[in-house]
Amino acid sequence: MKDFPIPVVSLDALGARRGPDSQPAEEDGFDYLPLPSGMHTFDLPRMPEAVDPAATAAAIAALQAVLDGLQGWRFGEGANPVFDFSALPADALAVVNEALGQGEVSAIVRGTPEIHVQETVFTGLWRVQALAAGGSIVADTLEAGAIPAVVAAVAAATPRPPTDHALPPLIDGVMNAQPVLHELCAAARAHRSGDPAHVVNLSLLPMTPSDLVWLGAALGDGSTTVLSRGYGNCRITATAVAATWRVQYFNNDDKLILDTIEVTDVPDVALAAAEDFADSLLRLTEWVATLQQGLEDEAGDV
Repeated sequence: MKDFPIPVVSLDALGARRGPDSQPAEEDGFDYLPLPSGMHTFDLPRMPEAVDPAATAAAIAALQAVLDGLQGWRFGEGANPVFDFSALPADALAVVNEALGQGEVSAIVRGTPEIHVQETVFTGLWRVQALAAGGSIVADTLEAGAIPAVVAAVAAATPRPPTDHALPPLIDGVMNAQPVLHELCAAARAHRSGDPAHVVNLSLLPMTPSDLVWLGAALGDGSTTVLSRGYGNCRITATAVAATWRVQYFNNDDKLILDTIEVTDVPDVALAAAEDFADSLLRLTEWVATLQQGLEDEAGDV
């Protein structure tokens, strides 16, 4: 993975979600590192390092424009509001990055361009960057919503499995994977946006290691991986079957403790909640006021 020029929580070291005030790690790939423990609570990002006052002023103006643009928008209704940061000067963008901090959810949507997503410390406000093949940034935005629209859109665009869904060859030890796959494919064909999740808890089923390997191969790999940290550690991966996600929870020793497959638009564990977003707007308003006061105090000391 190319260097990501905004503060991004490592896609190796995240984990599950989501409770009120749950908030806020670095490497590429998705191999797990030792994962953090305990519940994460909200912490304001650190005050930006001393920079040119003009850059700070530009950053404050950009954040205030976000707050102004969100006035009157009801969370979850209509299109997600999107704010373009690509025209911000580099020094102002650095202040914005520090001011927004790093939240608990990261995602990659593989493709051309590749989309990198990082939730800020303000739940429901997401940094979204599109990267060209060479790693150059072709879009840089802040998006408000339960999840950036691209994550849900890519999942929705995945084709539904045909009734004659091609299956990989059976392997020794497969016992129960075939009926599970039949259930999941039927649920995926029947699913419509907004339907309740259809959840199969693999941890409670008599599944052999071969069952799990074969089922994973039959479902295939999708283009989206989401990693989240809140009350625990969770890895959410799209399959190649429409609206079908593997959701795996890990304990503090990185041991798999719950393994499920959900047929849903996007699993709830990845989504920001409306109550948390409302709190985020209040906190961001206070944080922008704090930054503005710091800028005025600095000007007064000159």
